[in-house]
Amino acid sequence: MQTQLSDFIPKNAQPHVIALLAKDNLVVKVSKERKTKHGDYRQLPDGKHQITINSNLNSYRFLMTLIHEIAHFEAYSKYGHLIKPHGREWKHTFQHLMLPFLRPEIFPMELLPLLAKHFKNPKASSDTDTQLALALKRFDEGEKKTYVFEVPLGKAFKLYNGRVFKKGNKRRKRIECVEVKTGKLYLFNPNAEVEIIS
Repeated sequence: MQTQLSDFIPKNAQPHVIALLAKDNLVVKVSKERKTKHGDYRQLPDGKHQITINSNLNSYRFLMTLIHEIAHFEAYSKYGHLIKPHGREWKHTFQHLMLPFLRPEIFPMELLPLLAKHFKNPKASSDTDTQLALALKRFDEGEKKTYVFEVPLGKAFKLYNGRVFKKGNKRRKRIECVEVKTGKLYLFNPNAEVEIIS
């Protein structure tokens, strides 16, 4: 395994990750932060298979993202490229690949029940599992973050890209927010990171 990659995943996960990457002959690149995704998988024009993962992820989210992307490669290899990217074949493959990592030697005890629940039916993004996403964010380094669910009703907040919204009512899983500039209504994931405008 590249020395660089070993710096990003939990130490006790490294032997199994090395074995997976060697078996699949995958190239893994650590890239700068992308706001729209944690990682991706693609087949390159030369026939090689590449996974990219954001460098700003904590080790637990990095490991989950890496296995998520390896599952894409293995599902496509086994079932062909006509399957849905996050369909049942991918879900089954992701569950199977993730199982050996769901141990207290790798993940903190507080995450294990949330991970077990999530992997009964994994989603396209762990961010849609609000409880798990918030628990994973507690392991992020840096300053304390503010999330949409913490913003008071009717209060304005700003996104990383400078767009300003006002928080509205909570629906079943999402929170209604109106963009101040356009008046358009958007639905936010409760754990979206924001900056409250005073």
